[in-house]
Amino acid sequence: MAIENELKLMLEKQRDAFVKARPEPLSVRRDRLDRLIALVADNAEALCDAMNEDYGNRSPVQSMISDVLVSIQFAKYCRSKMGHWAKPDRRSVQFPLGALGAKAEVRYEPKGVIGIISPWNFPVNLAFGPLAQVLAAGNRAMIKPSEFTPVTSQLIADLVGQHFAPEEVTVVTGGVDVATAFASLSFDHLVFTGSTATGRKVMQAAAANLVPVTLELGGKSPVVIGKSADLERAGSRIVSGKLMNAGQICLAPDYLLVPENMEDGVIASLELGVMNQYPTLRDNPDYANVINDRQFARLQQMVEDARAKGGEVIEINPAGEDFSAGNQRKMPLTVIRNATDDMQAMQEEIFGPVLPILTYGEVDEAIGRINRSDRPLGLYYFGDDAEERERVLGQTISGGVTVNDVIFHVSAEDLPFGGIGPSGIGCYHGPEGFREFSHARAVYTQPKLDVAGLAGLKPPFGERAKKLLKLMARK
Repeated sequence: MAIENELKLMLEKQRDAFVKARPEPLSVRRDRLDRLIALVADNAEALCDAMNEDYGNRSPVQSMISDVLVSIQFAKYCRSKMGHWAKPDRRSVQFPLGALGAKAEVRYEPKGVIGIISPWNFPVNLAFGPLAQVLAAGNRAMIKPSEFTPVTSQLIADLVGQHFAPEEVTVVTGGVDVATAFASLSFDHLVFTGSTATGRKVMQAAAANLVPVTLELGGKSPVVIGKSADLERAGSRIVSGKLMNAGQICLAPDYLLVPENMEDGVIASLELGVMNQYPTLRDNPDYANVINDRQFARLQQMVEDARAKGGEVIEINPAGEDFSAGNQRKMPLTVIRNATDDMQAMQEEIFGPVLPILTYGEVDEAIGRINRSDRPLGLYYFGDDAEERERVLGQTISGGVTVNDVIFHVSAEDLPFGGIGPSGIGCYHGPEGFREFSHARAVYTQPKLDVAGLAGLKPPFGERAKKLLKLMARK
């Protein structure tokens, strides 16, 4: 009860400040984005060190790319675009109102206080990325970072406290009890990034207060290898996406759909990709640990489950290292051939370096397989056959698509990023993200003329009204 009251007081303080400051000029939003950029840029090394400590091993170069630079660049993008995004949209007015001088527009106004629940896999990027667009839209924000990255979460809280007043942005740390209380607050909007299972609970908690939500979830993002694919290129790019952060990415390729006669070639291309990028794994500082013992045990169980159900398990371990030695939570890329629907690896999001392979005869089989599953966050197609590519894209539904690579569509700042159905609700990035965190307020201005009266549309109704309505109702 104490934490619930404390959180409610924080929310009330931000909402009171928001209401009193209305309307705030764009210069205030710009200043907040400037401070966010400075926060990340000036503390880049400390943030990378914190993430490395939380993981036990996480490459500072990877953290710079995937968390620090991405956050800085996206905040700069929002700063450069928000003036355009915030301009009212002129809308048309139907006859005869428009002809008589009526006007209509949509104003994109801030909603108020927005809650952000961020995950552990990209703890800086997935806290500060949404925050940038939330601030660009003129809102205040409360952030609840993950308890699985306690060092990074505490550093984020300290840095936010140094750069923002608590009525602008504040950070709340803690475990499941804090997260549960946080999700139950009467925010003006709530952003959650995490698993589909937890997303359902967050949405249920938000529904009690009719809080609109943006849910960035995950699911099983498929890779379709077309018959025209360059296998060496595909293998290298799949390995890059699958082994970045040890596969702990919501957009990581989750399973491959491969032509029957190309399966051996695809596996060989994956082996080459690992050999070129990670010639060693166990003590390689470029290869991240699995975040904690629970996640590591889950992945090991997933592999054993596949083996017990007839799957052929192939560990891609170029240096032949012994992963049982030491207490590192490292795991080589583990390919599962002959994957079946009853395997754990095909029933839940993998979130680690395990990669099932399914084969198909014709591409329609691959499309059918995708469509029988929940709609994924990402879909990936490799190949140079434009007709086949458009067939795959035209007959499937996913949150987003990358062609001839994986994951990269999230890096395009001007594209919306989000899922559909079990992989997510709503989006951020691009102008769509700005509108996600804005209220589209309709404003209609009536001319001085009594439009309804002149048209005969006020009682008592006469022949004039009947004739006008008959004219307007024509096909």
